[in-house]
Amino acid sequence: MSARIGVITFPGTLDDVDAARAVRYAGGEAVSLWHADENLHDVDAVVVPGGFSYGDYLRAGVIARFAPIMTSVIDAARAGMPVLGICNGFQILCEAGLLPGAMIRNQGLHFICRDQWLRVENTETAWTTRYDAGAEILIPMKNIDGCYMAEQSTLDELEGEGRVVFRYVGGNPNGSRNDIAGIRSENGRVVGLMPHPEHAIDALTGPSDDGLGMFFSAVDALVKA
Repeated sequence: MSARIGVITFPGTLDDVDAARAVRYAGGEAVSLWHADENLHDVDAVVVPGGFSYGDYLRAGVIARFAPIMTSVIDAARAGMPVLGICNGFQILCEAGLLPGAMIRNQGLHFICRDQWLRVENTETAWTTRYDAGAEILIPMKNIDGCYMAEQSTLDELEGEGRVVFRYVGGNPNGSRNDIAGIRSENGRVVGLMPHPEHAIDALTGPSDDGLGMFFSAVDALVKA
């Protein structure tokens, strides 16, 4: 069985080509999905990649949430399809209600572009089974609206249910509550994170190949399904 993983392109998306390459590196079939298309073309999973969808007008991710393709993604995600939101994709998933909380302007109001250490807190999602619990991975990050915020009750729920997937280590770069870099849905099929695993799939071009584990994890989950 070939794992067909769709990668969405919105106006302003920057990292769809990189995400598609990561899918292929992991042995999956990358399928291009256009923001105005309602058809998911029989994909088995979806990556909502990074960039500045619709120029981040109004606020990051809010216009993309209403793109025709997202109606299909929301329905598929609620039915159990694995979905990964990276950076702007994480913002879109929060705006779409697939993940709780919101992303606001970084503490200090500066754009951040750096390699960032993360700790893998949950290895039971569709996107993290290839990692060991507590593993520290080096992943690039680049954002200005990367500060994760949520009500205390939501944070308590995320922590209590083990739904924090990635946490910043070696310093919190953007002021995110509880050092949160990524979270998951209740069923573990939807994951969002701010750093960019698709930029860490080959030690020749990135700081590591640590990000590749997310894509291998998804291919594993789909092949076993």
